[in-house]
Formats: sequence, structure tokens, C-alpha cells
Amino acid sequence: MVQRTIQEFEQDNREKLVIDIRSREEYEKETYPGAIHIFWEEWEEHLSEVPREKPVYLLCYTGQRSGELAETYNKQGYELYSIENGFHAYLRAKLKKLMEQDTQQTSYKDVERSIVKRFRKEIWRPFVKGINEYEMIQDGDRIAVCISGGKDSMLMAKLFQELERHGKKNFEVVFLVMNPGYNTLNYQTIIDNARFLNVPVTVFESDIFDTVAKDDIGGSPCYLCARMRRGYLYSKARELGCNKIALGHHYDDVIETIVMGMLYGGQIQTMMPKLHSTNFEGMELIRPMYLIREADIIHWRDYNRLHFIQCACRFTESCASCGGTEKGSKRAEIKELIRELSKKSDVIEKNIFRSVENVNLDTVIAYKKDGVKHHFLDTY
Repeated sequence: MVQRTIQEFEQDNREKLVIDIRSREEYEKETYPGAIHIFWEEWEEHLSEVPREKPVYLLCYTGQRSGELAETYNKQGYELYSIENGFHAYLRAKLKKLMEQDTQQTSYKDVERSIVKRFRKEIWRPFVKGINEYEMIQDGDRIAVCISGGKDSMLMAKLFQELERHGKKNFEVVFLVMNPGYNTLNYQTIIDNARFLNVPVTVFESDIFDTVAKDDIGGSPCYLCARMRRGYLYSKARELGCNKIALGHHYDDVIETIVMGMLYGGQIQTMMPKLHSTNFEGMELIRPMYLIREADIIHWRDYNRLHFIQCACRFTESCASCGGTEKGSKRAEIKELIRELSKKSDVIEKNIFRSVENVNLDTVIAYKKDGVKHHFLDTY
């Protein structure tokens, strides 16, 4: 039997090895303690690193790739096991243990205090500055704060709770979670985190994953999925009486999108801090974390010993957001490029961020080529 649950894996007291076969980028973000990395596509090249004398547990996103490898190579004399439900099962078990350790567990009150005290300079002030500078919130607004379950959107939810407590504006929020077809583990992890952080979520269902899976779009499904998600969020937000939706994109998302647009799209492309919907009249999209750096979000998460899903997509092993296909690898490539450039000058990232603000928008919008009007594009 090649499949073992995370509990069976932990109960195996023999000397054993864990091999994470996900992408290098995901492995470096977080993995099982002590796990080594061999990307599943490079397995044959590193077969000499796989021992025959002890059990080896394979960790992938969902347990599918690891199951296929275990089944194939057990026939060649290896003792390989696939961890059922993969990395998601490990994260869920880890979260459950933390929630059971009451004496060691960080409370949601501690998390809230860290935002306005420990991370006041890095997170709270840039959040408030972005909202004020770009005039994202007006009196009377009802805002759907959209939570995907990752570190960015969960922090955004807590920031809005703090803003409600300490801010002067008269506005309301709804914490909105859409389930586009997550597997049970991912969905429950999102709900558990929301409960632990004292975020009262409103959940609604959609069939986006099923629709995208049936659509023969060729290549990455991520663009279609993202556009559909935004449409569903706008629609549900309006149904709930909201006039705005808030997404958790941060500073690094913005500069990576600018560089990707120029190098791979041949266009001036960015994420705007706020954007009026063209399909839903009276609705607006805002990005309140526009000035917050990703490194500070990660620091906040780790400081509070929080554990969020990294990607809840059904197409994880081939999904762009996980580095599995062309676009995902390109974003990882751009992230690394910006990191290397920043080592040479500490103004590189700031200049990339400011570059689109320094372009004459009227001139860009008026420019035509082959009868087609070209303009700034807000990406998903």
C-alpha cells in the first residue's frame, strides 16, 4: 500500500527520510522539518540520493504525483510511501496541533496587538497610508473583504478589524470567503484559521473549478479562473449590499506585475490601488495592502506562529500560481530577477513601483496601433 496518512507517517518510528517533490520555490517557503528536495520532474536524475535501506515518504501537493512515483519505484526495490493529501495534510495536522496546545498557542488578541505594536511601522502605518493616500474608503462604504485563505488576505481581514476599532471613518465590512471547489482539507483549514483569528466569515459556493476544468482553454487555467472569481465576488458583494471589494495584493505583487508586463507582455501593465468595475456599475475594487511589503507579511505570520494555505487550487500540480506552468515559473523568475537587481541598488524596487505613476496616462490611452487602442491594464 503506497498511500499513508499523515498520522500513519508520524506513527512510523523507524528511521525514515522525507522527500519534498514540489517545486523548489514552494519547498523553500515551507516544508516538513528535515525534508530534502527532489523535484518530481528531476526524479530520475537524483535517484542515487534515494536510499533503499530505509523507508522514504514522498510529499507533493495533493498526494497524486507522490503516489505515482511510489507505485513505480517500489517495484524496483525501494520502500516508498506517498503521504495522503500531501502538503495540505501536513499543514492541517500542524495547525490542529497548535490549536490543541492552549498553553503555547498565540491567541487572536496577541495577533491583533502585534499589528498595532510590533508591526506598527512595517504593516499598520503602510496600510493606513495606502487607504488615505489613494482615498480607498469613504463614509458610508460597505466593503467585502475577500479572503482566499492565504497569509495576505487573512492579514488584510485583521487589518480591517483594527481599522474599524481605531479608525474615524464610518464604514462597514463583510468578510467574504468564496469556495470555488476547494478540497475538504483546504476548505476546513480556511474556516479553522478564520475561527482561530476571530474573523466572522460569510461563505458562499461557486462551481469555478469545475467550469475551468471542463473548458478547453489550452495551457494555464489561471487567467480564466481569476476573472471568474472576481466576477463571482463582485456579484456576491453586491447581493450583500456592498459597493466595494478589497483584495489582498501587496507592494511586491505590484512591482512583479509591472516587470512581467514589460518583459513578457510587451505592455505597460500594473495593479491599480483602486479600480472601478466596468461590468458591475457602482462597484469598486480596492487594494488596501498596496504599500505593504511581502517580507513584512511573512515576518508577521511567522512571529505569530500562524499557518495558512499557500495555494488551494485544485490544479495545484499544474497551476501557474504554484510554479507548475509557464506563467507561474515566469513570476518566480521575475521575483528572483528583482531580488538580484535590488542587491545592486536599494532604489530599484521603489523605482519600478513609481515607474507607471510617472507615465502620462492620457497619452498612453490615446495611443493606437493597427487601429487598436492601447492603455494601462489592471491585472487579476
